Amino acid sequence: MADHTPTPETTDGSGAGTTAAGLRPATVAVTAGRPAHEPDQPLNVPLVPAATYVAGGDREYGRYGNPTWEAFEEVLGGLEGGRALGFSTGMAAITCLLDLVGTGAGVVLPRHAYLGSTMAAADLEGRGRLRTTLVDVTDPDAVAAACDDDVALLWLESPTNPALEVADLERLAAIGHAAGATVVVDNTFATPLRQRPLDLGADVVVHSATKYLAGHSDALLGALVTRDDGLHQVLSDRRRLTGAVPGTLEAFLAVRGMRTLHLRLDRAEENARVLAARAAEHPAVAEVRYPGFGAIVALVLAGAEEGEGPGSAALAGDLLVRSTALWVHATSLGGVESTFERRRRWRGEAATIPQGLVRLSVGVEDVEDLWDDLARGLDRLTR
Repeated sequence: MADHTPTPETTDGSGAGTTAAGLRPATVAVTAGRPAHEPDQPLNVPLVPAATYVAGGDREYGRYGNPTWEAFEEVLGGLEGGRALGFSTGMAAITCLLDLVGTGAGVVLPRHAYLGSTMAAADLEGRGRLRTTLVDVTDPDAVAAACDDDVALLWLESPTNPALEVADLERLAAIGHAAGATVVVDNTFATPLRQRPLDLGADVVVHSATKYLAGHSDALLGALVTRDDGLHQVLSDRRRLTGAVPGTLEAFLAVRGMRTLHLRLDRAEENARVLAARAAEHPAVAEVRYPGFGAIVALVLAGAEEGEGPGSAALAGDLLVRSTALWVHATSLGGVESTFERRRRWRGEAATIPQGLVRLSVGVEDVEDLWDDLARGLDRLTR
């Protein structure tokens, strides 16, 4: 994979500024991807459940394009400042990128990252397709040392999942490009409303649109975004070849969800700040991890870290997620409802993630109700 230099966009320096057209993100979320303002046009692109089109146009066949997908891609592309491609799931988008890595080439990934990403890379490594190196992305020197002459892909997350570490994306993108790597950032947690990795030097942005973008826990969907036209065409061709295309209903739901992304994220983030501060004072909590933005919080519960028996942090985590009424024990995140889970319950999660780490996806409910419910569960751990 070659180096792809992004073109500049208007930004306020944070990587989450205005778009090239001068519209602010909330306006883009509401207005992009709509039909022309003409009499009798619907306000929204409708569901188009078409498998076949009349020949002679740009689409030809249902695997090549769909008006409903294109509306989703227009909204997300506008928010990220690039050209988006929808995929059937976030994993379909991830594996599309990994499949482009040449045989034997290197891929550098965060030691703490979305488990699907690291497992997909490990699977390819186990079959001799590529080499993987896991690094602490908060340590630029370690990232630079891992980026050898054969590295093809530098994969980044910030905040990381589930450790919630924050990386210097601009500095790391420069390190990756100096090594000749394509730089990929999974922006699922932050969303383009909190950071735009393409503005910071990334070549490709990955989203599990299932999460914050769609936002209602009812649509499986993934996406890639880039500013490089050549890379966009390569990814589009790959999507067409593998058939990893988005469902029409899922794309429609994601567009509807993105119309309120700014409202949902602002409310959930406000709730997350309150809950993180209060949880830090509770005796059942040994550590609170919150990067200061977004709506994901990690609680590291008190208890012996080794084993999963009585008194262990693992047992405390398992008890907490089964002792609440509002908080839902679930592995996904980014919906309007609050969910949580102990991450080390998953085989394959990094051994450096504490056994008692419970990842909270804070929703948009009333924060006092959320705290009352969570506090009751924490209180049970100290009896």
